[in-house]
Amino acid sequence: MRHFYLYIILLFTCIACGSNKGQHDTSTPLSSKQLSHAKGFGIDYFQGYNRIQVFNPWEKGKVVRNYYIVTDSTIDSSTFQGTVIDAIEQIAITSCTHIEFLNMLDELTSVTGVCNPELIYNESLTTRCESGEIMSLGDAFNTNIERLLLLKPNAIMLSSYNQQDENAKRIEAAGIPIIFNNEWMEESVLGRAEWIKFIAQFFGKETLADSLYQIIEENYNKATSQVEFENLKPSIMVGGNFKGTWYMPSGASYMGRLLKDAGASYYYEQDSTGGSLALNFETVLHNFANSQVWLNAPTQTLKELQELDQRHNLFQAAKQNRVYGFYNRTKEGGANDFWESGVAHPDIVLQDLIWALYPETMKDYQPVYIIQLH
Repeated sequence: MRHFYLYIILLFTCIACGSNKGQHDTSTPLSSKQLSHAKGFGIDYFQGYNRIQVFNPWEKGKVVRNYYIVTDSTIDSSTFQGTVIDAIEQIAITSCTHIEFLNMLDELTSVTGVCNPELIYNESLTTRCESGEIMSLGDAFNTNIERLLLLKPNAIMLSSYNQQDENAKRIEAAGIPIIFNNEWMEESVLGRAEWIKFIAQFFGKETLADSLYQIIEENYNKATSQVEFENLKPSIMVGGNFKGTWYMPSGASYMGRLLKDAGASYYYEQDSTGGSLALNFETVLHNFANSQVWLNAPTQTLKELQELDQRHNLFQAAKQNRVYGFYNRTKEGGANDFWESGVAHPDIVLQDLIWALYPETMKDYQPVYIIQLH
């Protein structure tokens, strides 16, 4: 749950940073890549180079950073308004959400530095961290610059935020190229998953990324079609009380859209504010006391749920043991694969949710990320 609450905090604190913030490259491309759902980046093709743009999700029409992949050595890249990225052989990553994309592209061996290794679920990376093959760079929000300089990766991947980011400034001052990955700001889970096409650009694996994403999208749409014509959609509640505040997704957030695609009836499904809604317990009880299913619960057992707050017993979903959480793939120390590989596999997450909401139609399905609390 640590990643979930960090994410909630980020929603209210974040902004784009970068040395060319707000700059526009006005060059006319030969063609541009058509993306299905992602809105946070664009890929343009020119004679001898590709341009990848990361858009500013907080200031419409502005760009966080332009990246250039040069394929023609005669191109004068000194005129580019952005960062030129050469072939990446070594990369440092700061978030567990980057891991599965690299794994799918068969580029995990390129990872030589990570932040918060204790929160990594992937067994391959965990083993390499424990053996010292991969260097720990400390906390994602306060990267160890000395270790980063020792490592000398070709680039480091991190998120940009809606504020002055001193961590990013220190990294850039050290001369390490930053690749800003803002998949977490997408409005849909398919949009988040489509960032595999962004990452693939830096490894020359565009064709592989396209084929992988096509499969994910097809599987997702196939799962959605299973519940399109359900008339009696189960009512749901989401999340849990965190330090006096209960966070629930708005209908316009990527999680809100996912719940709709799973065939859930959700009180805030028409809310268009985006991000998360900060609610008090009384409001949640008033609106969700009779909800049939409780999703993304904050504990792994019903006993822990009751011990956390006895008032949880007031909810119908808790009384009838229809409580679910994303704890099927976890490790001691806080690693949870739902927050890691689940980002790249929304089709599987969707099927897990449909299993929880419509168990009678998914009797033979084995959930990957979700469990029913007992």
